[in-house]
Amino acid sequence: MSAESPGQKSGLKSFFSNALRPKKSRQTLRKGSRSTTDLRLAARPSVEESPPMPDLAPLQIHRMKYKAAHENLDTQLGERRDYTDMIHSLGCLDADDNFGPAEIEDPNREPGEGDIAKLSSSLWAAIAWYLNPAEAASLAVSSITLYRRLGRRYLAALEAPENFGYKMQFLIRMDRSLPHHLMCFPCGRYHTRTQEGSERLRPAHVLNPLFNCPEATNSLNPQSRTRITHGRMLPFSFVQLVMRAHRFGRGYGIPVDEMGRRWNRDNWTHSSRFHINEGRLLMRVTSQTFAAPGLPPTAQRMLLFSRDDYWPYFSACAHWRDGELMPMCKCALGHIPEPRNTGGLQGIEHKVKDRWAGRGFDPNSLTTLCGFCRPMRRCPECPSEYLIEVKLCEDKSDPRGGVFRQAIVVTRWTDLGDGTTPDCLEWGAINGKHNDYDSFHHYSKRGIASIFEAAFTADTLPGQRVISMNPKKTKLGEQGDDWY
Repeated sequence: MSAESPGQKSGLKSFFSNALRPKKSRQTLRKGSRSTTDLRLAARPSVEESPPMPDLAPLQIHRMKYKAAHENLDTQLGERRDYTDMIHSLGCLDADDNFGPAEIEDPNREPGEGDIAKLSSSLWAAIAWYLNPAEAASLAVSSITLYRRLGRRYLAALEAPENFGYKMQFLIRMDRSLPHHLMCFPCGRYHTRTQEGSERLRPAHVLNPLFNCPEATNSLNPQSRTRITHGRMLPFSFVQLVMRAHRFGRGYGIPVDEMGRRWNRDNWTHSSRFHINEGRLLMRVTSQTFAAPGLPPTAQRMLLFSRDDYWPYFSACAHWRDGELMPMCKCALGHIPEPRNTGGLQGIEHKVKDRWAGRGFDPNSLTTLCGFCRPMRRCPECPSEYLIEVKLCEDKSDPRGGVFRQAIVVTRWTDLGDGTTPDCLEWGAINGKHNDYDSFHHYSKRGIASIFEAAFTADTLPGQRVISMNPKKTKLGEQGDDWY
């Protein structure tokens, strides 16, 4: 055994010194040891044996080649662009204002009347022959030269009874030029606004003319309007004013925020609000009234229907008789909790059962609707959606104060159209004049209620299924008996 071996020493001190002494195998891997060889250098192959390493990875080389091949390619248009030609073309051009962007109203622009006058009247008449009466009249009044070439015959053709629709199309295009006038569709002309800037919605029994029209008292040719609730109508003129203000400015009509109203009538409380989305006017009407529990069918009819015209007190479209709207309201009234009869032996039995089960009647408890009256309903023939709810509301008319009662709440969302003409698809559908409207096709991705509520609050409506108000597609009208 060598002299450096720890086995030659004995004793407790030498034992601990040998135990804590590093081993030789560990010393050979330490940096700076001359007696040992570097394993990393030993594992590395020699220069003569290793192949030459490329400067870049193959994937990076492929990316650089692709970038060099497509660096002159416009990613938006797909066209090749040569910056050298562009710089040379800019250097050859002189600074001139004529190369500025084109403007709609350029005072230095040369008039094109000379080019229009080069064509004969017969040639312009041949061009107008391919247009409908409204387009031909618009072409004739576009400039003084065209008016001299085409004459007044195309404007006179709009006065024919068979061209009344084309006349409306021609006059509607002049809305931007007439801020102080309003289009009257029954007589087909513009009238001066008599309440400019102060137009307000009034009840149906209040005379509220927006202009002086000779056809105002003609019951055979009335102004177009739709029903909001019992005793409240929405004339199409107000839809015109709101949409004109949205398109051209406040001077052309009234802002949409000033259209909302709150009113009470026949023990019903109503509130309306309007919103413009994608060029169309949306309306929400919420109606509620207090309802007693356990109403018989006759009392339910007295609560829901008006005695004047047998329409519902709340807002409804022209198709409310067809389908399940009124059965839903009656079903919701049946869910209002009714107190038990506590008189007699039967009442004592109920008391014992309630006390044994640990429950009791609470008139202020929340009401849960069933699967028939809880979902949101959409009219398949017009853009209208309905939601029936039973809520616990405070009765402020009670002299005792702080009294809460169950109330039925009916909310309707509807699309009133773009406000250009009463013949538009949405306005005609809610009034029952268009039978080719499919609401589930027009609002297949998002409902009217979702669009409306998302515009005013970050919160969303409770998760409700939107199903058809008339799943069987029955069209009985007043002949049916389920609506009453």
